[in-house]
Amino acid sequence: MLAQVTPCGAVFLSNPRDKYFGSHRKEPRETARPARHPISDRFLHLILAANLLQSKVSYKLMADIRPFPALRYNLRRVTAAEVVTQPYDKITPAMQERYYAASPYNLVRIILGRRNPSDNTVENVYTRAAAYARDWRKNGIFQQDASPSIYRYSQTFTAPSGQKFERRGFIASGRVEDYSAKVVFRHEQTLAKPKADRLDLLRATRAHYEQLFLLYEDSGQIDDLLRRGAASAPTIDVADEYGVSHRVWQVSDPAVVGSVHAEMRDKQLVIADGHHRYETALNFRNECRASSGTSDPDAAHEFVMMTFVNMNDPGLLVLPTHRVVHSLKSFSADEFRKASAEFFEVGEIDASIDAAKATALLKDKGKNGTALLAVTADRALILHSPKPAGARLMTGLSSRQQALDVVQLHKVLLEGVLKLSEESIRNQENLSYLREASEALAQVRKGEANIAFLMNPCPVQQVRDVAFAGEVMPQKSTDFYPKLLSGLTAYALD
Repeated sequence: MLAQVTPCGAVFLSNPRDKYFGSHRKEPRETARPARHPISDRFLHLILAANLLQSKVSYKLMADIRPFPALRYNLRRVTAAEVVTQPYDKITPAMQERYYAASPYNLVRIILGRRNPSDNTVENVYTRAAAYARDWRKNGIFQQDASPSIYRYSQTFTAPSGQKFERRGFIASGRVEDYSAKVVFRHEQTLAKPKADRLDLLRATRAHYEQLFLLYEDSGQIDDLLRRGAASAPTIDVADEYGVSHRVWQVSDPAVVGSVHAEMRDKQLVIADGHHRYETALNFRNECRASSGTSDPDAAHEFVMMTFVNMNDPGLLVLPTHRVVHSLKSFSADEFRKASAEFFEVGEIDASIDAAKATALLKDKGKNGTALLAVTADRALILHSPKPAGARLMTGLSSRQQALDVVQLHKVLLEGVLKLSEESIRNQENLSYLREASEALAQVRKGEANIAFLMNPCPVQQVRDVAFAGEVMPQKSTDFYPKLLSGLTAYALD
């Protein structure tokens, strides 16, 4: 680790209101300071009433979401389009350079800054990120909202199919819960290296600059509340480089905030995107608890910034992530066909099939269960109707997991037929992931890869069922589209 652990400092309750909205209190490193954004009595009374009602209904621990005064770009000083970015793990080197050139205040300098050969323990990408953040706050590039708020968030976009959608949600702070509490559920495994990187950044900056993407389920009540409570003109309105329109409305009305808080109290949450950053927030919370010697449930580090989207939202779109296998020491399309026939019904199709026809074929075949399309330089095979023989390659996995196309692909074809190890898959030694089917087809036909596997998207209901069962899926099983934009709001811990 390059960065030293930042002491979390003592936590002081300045008044009874802090018990209910600790997420925006300041946690000084040496001496306590008054909260800069005191909460009105009306806020307090609403939350007291909501908590009292919840205690009468159920004692089961559920989601705890709270308003917070977001740290936001001062749009009188910068243009939103010049400073926002895609999530850090979607930023390619070329995108990083473009963001750097767009503005001296682009968020990439904080969330994914350039590394220098001379970096050391006192001057590095994390210390530079913290310096940028301090300077931008000091100079008014970042400003903190005056009132604790939740932020209605709309994304309008065109899917790869050409169909237009709007995905609606809201940004708030959410309590960081251990998975064992069965409030927040994961659906993917995480890797140590990305978590170590994000933890060093969080220690240095003491702020969450990117939203986690979480799913809840209701019949639209929360979205109705937010639409009625939001002003007609958005607080932020910006289009990203993919043509996605992002609009944010600040909602500070205590009645609306209290109602949303109460509605969310009976919800369980599934992480859609941001597993590494969620577990980073857990690790940071535990560090702060250990540093302070106490466990104040309302301390700022007990919460993280989240965007919440209804699982039933018609704009919640999951795209497939196709697999491309390359650099195998030996590969034969004939041998692959013969070996895979032990585990699937295999049909030969037109080797020149294009992406549109491949997508349509997969959709049709997938109506009855697992369907995968395997394409080599001169062959195309449709694999469907898994045979009982595959069960021996999925020992220890539940029937829910075995029903997933991505599990059938990884366990039966990648590991069983092609003999790729779990470790090599995890490290992407012979495997790459692509959103566009056309790109996957092009790579194998140009001889850049041995075989490509095209897939159907994983239904949200399968993601939910696996997550609620406490199980996980292989890496990159889901691609929620579009991504949440970074730089709309930030949650500062002090």
